[in-house]
Amino acid sequence: MSISATEVRFDDATMWVSLTDGRILGVPLAWFPRLLAAAPADLQRYELSPTGIHWAGLDEDISVAGLLAGRGDQTRPVSMAAE
Repeated sequence: MSISATEVRFDDATMWVSLTDGRILGVPLAWFPRLLAAAPADLQRYELSPTGIHWAGLDEDISVAGLLAGRGDQTRPVSMAAE
């Protein structure tokens, strides 16, 4: 069975993701710095796919599998030593 997101909503500190199997995941926005810094209107401009959630305007993609595994943002900041 493939589990996907059906709805996304936010409060001040949490992203709430409803899933096709009836669960609702509460994920700290601190896990996703782009979402944490985004304006409320930008957070509402998401697209659902069979595998995750996409915010084109925020350049953010979050997989449902990653959320279920407890993973946050997987990008790495650029090292200052490389400059």
